[in-house]
Amino acid sequence: MAGRILIVDDVATNRIMLKVRLTGACYHVSQAGTGADALEIAKRENPDLIILSHELPDMSGDAVCAQLQKDPLTRDCPVVMSITCNSAEARIAALRAGAQDYLPKPLDEMTLLARVRSLLRARETENELRLRDDTSRELGFAEIASDFVKPANVALIAPGGDAVSWKAALASVDSRHNTRVIAPENALSWPAPAREEPKGSDTGKAPDVFVISGDLTRQDEGLRLLSELRSRPATRHAGIIMVLREGAPQQAVIALDLGANDLITGGFTPEELKIRIDALVTRKRRSDQLRNSVRDRLRLAMQDSLTGLYNRRYAFTHLTRISEHSRTSGHSFAVMMMDIDRFKQVNDTWGHQVGDQVLCAVAHRLRDNLRDVDLIARIGGEEFLVAMPDTTMDQARGAAERLRRLVEEIPIVPAPGMEPIHVTLSIGVSMGPGGQGNQQHPEGLLQQADQALYASKNMGRNTVSFCRSAA
Repeated sequence: MAGRILIVDDVATNRIMLKVRLTGACYHVSQAGTGADALEIAKRENPDLIILSHELPDMSGDAVCAQLQKDPLTRDCPVVMSITCNSAEARIAALRAGAQDYLPKPLDEMTLLARVRSLLRARETENELRLRDDTSRELGFAEIASDFVKPANVALIAPGGDAVSWKAALASVDSRHNTRVIAPENALSWPAPAREEPKGSDTGKAPDVFVISGDLTRQDEGLRLLSELRSRPATRHAGIIMVLREGAPQQAVIALDLGANDLITGGFTPEELKIRIDALVTRKRRSDQLRNSVRDRLRLAMQDSLTGLYNRRYAFTHLTRISEHSRTSGHSFAVMMMDIDRFKQVNDTWGHQVGDQVLCAVAHRLRDNLRDVDLIARIGGEEFLVAMPDTTMDQARGAAERLRRLVEEIPIVPAPGMEPIHVTLSIGVSMGPGGQGNQQHPEGLLQQADQALYASKNMGRNTVSFCRSAA
């Protein structure tokens, strides 16, 4: 998904050069030369990221950042501050003002693009969680109270006695979180043995934040550990801060692309680390709250009791949200209606209990082969709805064919010893255009997808058809 980025710099050549780099990477770019213009454009365009120069003619970058933080319309937009003076004081001031990161001028292109990718990934995930949370609240569920005051568990991983020194330095700047020193070899095992156990810490739970040195015993061990933490269910959503040497841009790029939330370059600085931990914990708690509230609300009433998929009520409401998001983002989306072919024969031959098992097997196969941001729901007896945000027609065609083959090529064995049951899927697809061209109500797209589904049935079943306007 291409993000919308606002460049704020009073030097026109800087803006032009940066715009060339970002548009070359397929981002949509807006520009501002003053702080006042930046605030106005940010409110009007709601960018996904702001790259903000610290030196502006009418106000400092810190002041602009503080104003963005005060406004509900812009406070969630991540800011990267570009600074001329790469001193500890300038870096800490930028972070205190609300910037999520800083980059020294002149900007290193590889590091800049890696940081942009990292921040936009996090922004997209939070936007999707907010979208689902809004859908749940619109359906009548109360908002769950926030719980941001509880101290977080922080794991420090560094070679030799460095981690112990880090812990003492953090305590000197009044970090309120529970810090643990963890040996690298124990970081992937939970509950993990700690060298020191802080009072009141929950040692049976994976940390909320890992702080990892890039200079562990073996070369690139810190990066390998980062990759492993991101792949494990217990630590997948943990915050990760990498502490790297200055002058290691390639290592910084790899760390961000592997999933590091934050970087400290130039070595350990306790005050900067404290600010980054506090900000990361706040973002993680918000994401955890959204994720858990969505899960709990859906468990109450929004799921189909047989398959565990979303039900018709939730699906149609969320489809409206996806359509609204498409209008504002400018990206098209796909709507698919799917039907298990000749399912009545399955029930008549093997009985309804086996038919239910076949339904569940197909449902889970579809769900497990879609993206997290995609919507899948059971909306009828053997009928499913899939909606794919930010999807082109070619991508939708490829996804539909892939799902059709997954059902066709792998027979379903309802119980050990039973004869395998072969079923197929007919699919109809319609496309919702992005931007202001998307004037069609979701019900119209559903009707178009349904008509395309009937076309697939009439063509002999086990095929994918697009509605005429999409094809």
